[in-house]
Amino acid sequence: MDANEMESQQHRAVGDDEFGRINTGLNKYTIFCALLASTNSILLGYDIGVMSGAVLFIKENLKISSVQVEILVGSLNVLSLIGSLASGQTSDYIGRRYTIVLAAATFLVGALLMGFAPSFSLLLAGRIVAGIGVGYSLMISPVYTAEISPAMKRGFLTSLPEVFIVSGILLGYIVNYSLSGLPQNMNWRLMLGFAAIPAIAIGFGVTAMPESPRWLVMKGRTDEAKRVLVKVSDSCQEAEFRLNEITKAAALDIGQAASSSNSEWRGQWVWRELLLSPSRPVRRILVAAIGINFFMQASGNDAVIYYCPEVFKDAGIHNKRQLFGVNVIMGVAKASFVLISALCLDKFGRRPLLLLGSIGMAVSLAVLGMGSKFLEHSESKPLWAIIVCILAVCADVSFFSIGLGPITWVYSSEIFPLRLRAQGTGLAISVNRLVSGVVSMTFLTISNKITFGVMFLVLSGVMVVGTLFFYFFLPETKSKSLEEVWALFEDKDKSNDGERGGMQMREI
Repeated sequence: MDANEMESQQHRAVGDDEFGRINTGLNKYTIFCALLASTNSILLGYDIGVMSGAVLFIKENLKISSVQVEILVGSLNVLSLIGSLASGQTSDYIGRRYTIVLAAATFLVGALLMGFAPSFSLLLAGRIVAGIGVGYSLMISPVYTAEISPAMKRGFLTSLPEVFIVSGILLGYIVNYSLSGLPQNMNWRLMLGFAAIPAIAIGFGVTAMPESPRWLVMKGRTDEAKRVLVKVSDSCQEAEFRLNEITKAAALDIGQAASSSNSEWRGQWVWRELLLSPSRPVRRILVAAIGINFFMQASGNDAVIYYCPEVFKDAGIHNKRQLFGVNVIMGVAKASFVLISALCLDKFGRRPLLLLGSIGMAVSLAVLGMGSKFLEHSESKPLWAIIVCILAVCADVSFFSIGLGPITWVYSSEIFPLRLRAQGTGLAISVNRLVSGVVSMTFLTISNKITFGVMFLVLSGVMVVGTLFFYFFLPETKSKSLEEVWALFEDKDKSNDGERGGMQMREI
């Protein structure tokens, strides 16, 4: 155990947190900043929710095929990986705060293009532009929030992006339901165009946020970082402690004193370290981050939400308002459980909720698969079977909101060391978006070949594999500072095995 770990443990020995004082709650300014940053994520949520209903009208109004529907839906997710990959280098260069502005501005342009699109081609172009903005927002929101949050409350604050994604989904469902009675050539345009409103609000709201103190330290602007930490901490003593911890970590990360040459640091050479010559700890971090992002989307959650009306239309519900009503019920379930998860993350930890959620998803998808298979072979479409399927879908998205939904963003943003955090998180989230796009663009085609029932059973099997992966490869990070999390992935002879949350990581 090195001197820094001993000092940190001494601080914890005299109080409930790393500053030797009773943890009485959250700094209000920290909550304000985290809420503003996380609001960026509402853009993706709104698109997921509203597109699930708008695509029914787009298909009829523009006379497009099912393949074009899949391309339209999945294109935003696939193209968002460009934003995710670029966001790391961008935020290392211009800062976290201005990257949030860039994300909102890009999505705004895409939303306007979609709202005014007279043809499928221009609508697709709007989806592509909006997708790049979504990619930026998905990386920068949790990274910024993690970097301003205290260790004891980081789980709650960093899960806020998922809370806003789910809120956006629910808002999209409500807009679908409200506008479904309008003329067909108008309703879907309003549904998609309304996304410009939160994008504009986010762009202006960011002006009230400070820059990330960790980014400022990496750039050699220690005095500015201290002023920010004083605002987001409960006392000057806490701010001083956090600054010292960040400065030491930054000096080690860059390989020289943080005060001497960090002003020239722009995230250079990070990709080489991540992809060409990663150390064993970095390799373990990459496996954990990419793995959790892969399984988040391989679970089929986005596809289930996008194509929920198609699934229930196949099950026997044909009235559009009834289909949108089912969506609203599902959205309320998601929103309720993601709030419960966010409030419990710092109390129970990441691993227990993640394992609970993934096991629950596996069971729910299995029930949904069997229910769908029953309805496929039933001519009468009994009401009880439809209700079972509706409950199974609600259970699936609820367990997702307990585990994979919020914890993927939390975990991805907190396990990378400072020098790798933005670009490493961007790489992991680009995998997230790629898998989401592939699943969204093939879900209907594959389901038409093998039926929805078999598709859901396959997704259940994916979640069984995911559960095993989480158990063996993801250590607990609860209550640890960002600078301490690194020790969890170091070689066993360099770190305390007892801090691994009761789990021995596989050799990688």
